Amino acid sequence: MKTRAITGFFFVIVMLGSVLAGRYVFSIFFLLLSVLCLQEFYKLAGQGGIKPNVGVGLVNGILVFAAAAATFYFKDNTLSHKLLLLIVLSLSTILIAELYRHTTAPFTNIGFTFLGIIFVIVPFCFYHALGFVNGAFNFHFPLGFLLMLWANDTGAYLSGRFFGRTKLFERHSPKKTWEGFFGGVLIAALVGYILSIYYPELQWKQWISVAIIIGCVGTLGDLIESMFKRSLNIKDSGGILPGHGGLLDRFDGLLLAAPIVYTYLYFVTN
Repeated sequence: MKTRAITGFFFVIVMLGSVLAGRYVFSIFFLLLSVLCLQEFYKLAGQGGIKPNVGVGLVNGILVFAAAAATFYFKDNTLSHKLLLLIVLSLSTILIAELYRHTTAPFTNIGFTFLGIIFVIVPFCFYHALGFVNGAFNFHFPLGFLLMLWANDTGAYLSGRFFGRTKLFERHSPKKTWEGFFGGVLIAALVGYILSIYYPELQWKQWISVAIIIGCVGTLGDLIESMFKRSLNIKDSGGILPGHGGLLDRFDGLLLAAPIVYTYLYFVTN
């Protein structure tokens, strides 16, 4: 418990620092974090007997994130769009590289190499985009997202521990309960309302709507990551965070929630 608490404390400090330190630190940090999560995904797949092309996948993951991030830094949209088009050429190397590997299931390997980029890198691109919803960098949205995500996780854990009776989705996550789910959404909504007091970019109803999206969709992301691990007969995604498991275990809620939250905010703020 002590190790978990210490790890959690420094994890929160680093995450908050990455958001508050400005756009360049924000972009570089989440580029590195997304690549580490992708590497963890490929490692899990490898433990399940699958052989994704790790090197080519990581290079493409970096290029996809960098190209998406570049659209917020270059005023010339033509240049940023050209960078995105180059991704098509880069991703084709995943298919070509498999020709030179001696494996028994080449298309399974190709599929999981692409899946890692879609499942991990693309959601982090959307989370990064939260900082630029209105064009200029604004840490309020990515910070608010993290606070509501953590509030949902904490609320779900405490509510499930003290009031949990009815299983939510026992086949994939036997410890989750409906009571914990509703408790998490309620606490996240409360944090959303508090954010509306200090961050007037959205009305209180809209902040609470974002909290509900994070609570509902983030829980589904958690279940999907659990389904992935169980399909490989693995308990934790890694051990990089003592007492907390791997990075994917910490960001499973973000992977599904970030794209939907960004889409919601894009239409609300435009």
